[in-house]
Amino acid sequence: MTQRIGLLFCCRTRGLRCPPLFLLGVTCHAVVLCSLLPGLEGSARLWHLSSNVSHHELGFCETEAKLALSLDFWTLSSENLKAVLPVDPVKENYVRKVKNCIFSIAFPTPFKSRVRLVAVSKEVPEDILDLDLSVSETDDFIQLVSGEKIVFGSIPLAHRYGGHQFGIWAGQLGDGRAHLLGIYMNRQGEKWELQLKGSGKTPYSRNGDGRAVLRSSVREFLCSEAMHSLGIPTSRAASLVVSDDEVWRDQFYNGNIVKERGAIVLRVAKSWFRIGSLEILAHYGELDLLRTLLDFIIREHFPSVKVTEPNRYVDFFSIVVSKTAQLIALWMSVGFAHGVCNTDNFSLLSITIDYGPFGFMEAYNPDFVPNTSDDERRYKIGNQANVGMFNLNKLLQALNPLLDPRQKQLAAQILEGYPVLYYTRFRDLFKAKLGLLGERKGDDDVIAFLLHLMEKTEADFTMTFRQLSEITQSQLEELNIPQQFWALKMISEHKLFPAWVSQYLLRLKSNMNDSDSERRKRMTSLSSPARSSASFPEAFCSGESRLLLTYSFLG
Repeated sequence: MTQRIGLLFCCRTRGLRCPPLFLLGVTCHAVVLCSLLPGLEGSARLWHLSSNVSHHELGFCETEAKLALSLDFWTLSSENLKAVLPVDPVKENYVRKVKNCIFSIAFPTPFKSRVRLVAVSKEVPEDILDLDLSVSETDDFIQLVSGEKIVFGSIPLAHRYGGHQFGIWAGQLGDGRAHLLGIYMNRQGEKWELQLKGSGKTPYSRNGDGRAVLRSSVREFLCSEAMHSLGIPTSRAASLVVSDDEVWRDQFYNGNIVKERGAIVLRVAKSWFRIGSLEILAHYGELDLLRTLLDFIIREHFPSVKVTEPNRYVDFFSIVVSKTAQLIALWMSVGFAHGVCNTDNFSLLSITIDYGPFGFMEAYNPDFVPNTSDDERRYKIGNQANVGMFNLNKLLQALNPLLDPRQKQLAAQILEGYPVLYYTRFRDLFKAKLGLLGERKGDDDVIAFLLHLMEKTEADFTMTFRQLSEITQSQLEELNIPQQFWALKMISEHKLFPAWVSQYLLRLKSNMNDSDSERRKRMTSLSSPARSSASFPEAFCSGESRLLLTYSFLG
């Protein structure tokens, strides 16, 4: 299974400028280097390091040679968070209801058995963490990323949040198997939050064991780095370690519990705050804390919003709405289905986080669901835009206690504009995938017509668009589809294919100052050519109405 995942990202990312990936013997186009090293046994203990030497005031060319060759002068800090945001006064690590705070102090639980390093992303240590890749081969690094040692000055934290899961308020959730190690400021002056996932129990673990298994950890490691290479905002994966600790999981949700191996991913992001971070505060009436957290998030991550501005929460909401529409359109453009679009999995920075039962659509199918536990198919790929609207509405409900009547009205109007924002961005992405330039009447028909044919013939979602970027207009005009373009050949068996080809070629002729070779070059050099396809939300194009695009997909 692991090899199949690796090969999938290799074969489907042709044209990307990515260094090779070496994962468990599979060579792929992603940004990773892997090695197998023996781990060290032992209990958690404090790791004293010298102060971090900041080089962010230097230019990139000067600092490129400043990559640390060890962890001796490398450190993290949690002070930026703890100085502003309250921490749970209870220090003991047991499952409980937590109130009036943002974080609980919780230390990782080291594995009991040997630990081995499985993978390291070359870009993350070097470009984000200022670490030479050779550092990943040291025992210090393995102990850090497996939760065995904690950097001096860093107090690991577990974040308290709530959320709507499958449309229902679930109450307190929180980091049940993740530990925020601290914030690192790199030589470019960027702040990155480092988090271990699968590192043991926290006060928010509920009935869980606080662990992750190798199977799901490999998937998260691969997909987060692949999504980044596809140009989609996402958390990043720095490393992956595996142990021989036994972790029991019901993999197929059929009551058959099997033994698997425990694993930990070190992942990084500018922030891990999500819609559920605000929901839980509003739900329990902790409005002063809600205001404090919002002002902190705005000050740290929304520089275009003035924290002293009375309408700052409306301005903040407007940006989140716009960027969420952009993110979901990007998901759709590469055929990505998140699988669990709960409000606790939707980032306030509009990046892709919490890779669980995600999937990339193979045959074009708006009803594609990668999550086997999603019995009602709520999070099928064709419903992601609708779910985005639902989640943004829950965000607005969390903000409402801090808004006056006029601001509530403004925010509601902003939310009403989400469908147009999403559709406009989605349409632009899709037109680029078809090589269309400018605006022409009938562009929607060209797009919808092709999707209709793809669905009816169950054509490969990705390769249809890839092969359209390779086939010549003369081959299309003659309806001479070589066998090598197997996805297009499958579509060509539909009786309406000649009609679509005529419509498409006529539209291509309207491209100003364009040639067939330039079209193909442009289409193959898109930022995300590997998974360069898309699907409309179901209400967008249900049944035969898929040929008649409309803005009213949220009705």
